[in-house]
Amino acid sequence: MTVWIVVSILALVLSPLAWLRPSRSQSGRMNLRMEARRMGLAMQLAPQEWPHWIEPEPPSPCAQYHHPRRSTKPDVWCYWQSVPGKWLNRWQEECVDPHLLEQFGKLPGNVYKIEADTQMIVLVWGEKGDADVLKAIDQVLRALA
Repeated sequence: MTVWIVVSILALVLSPLAWLRPSRSQSGRMNLRMEARRMGLAMQLAPQEWPHWIEPEPPSPCAQYHHPRRSTKPDVWCYWQSVPGKWLNRWQEECVDPHLLEQFGKLPGNVYKIEADTQMIVLVWGEKGDADVLKAIDQVLRALA
């Protein structure tokens, strides 16, 4: 009887430690982020405002991978991936630029948005995949910078 009481108390004391351990999906995301850092990709978690027409609505905050622009007078654009392979601007017009479509075709289906402003290329991604996906994202960001 005393043994069972001691075992129960130990289990009660040690059970909160199991809650502190990250889940498999969290561990996978941490590994992807560390690999991205080793590759030189910059990443941050940032809140997102999604267009009302994207279904289902992606999570917010979401991982943003970004790369600085090199061009002196760069184009400014923003496209969302409504379904894998279909890229729409804020007015739901499809992307027709062949250079952009060629690069967008290399991206996985869980990239929600890619945006270029005067200083940065930003890619918002669901962080599902492996190091090969990170390499493709890195190549696209560098090609569009």
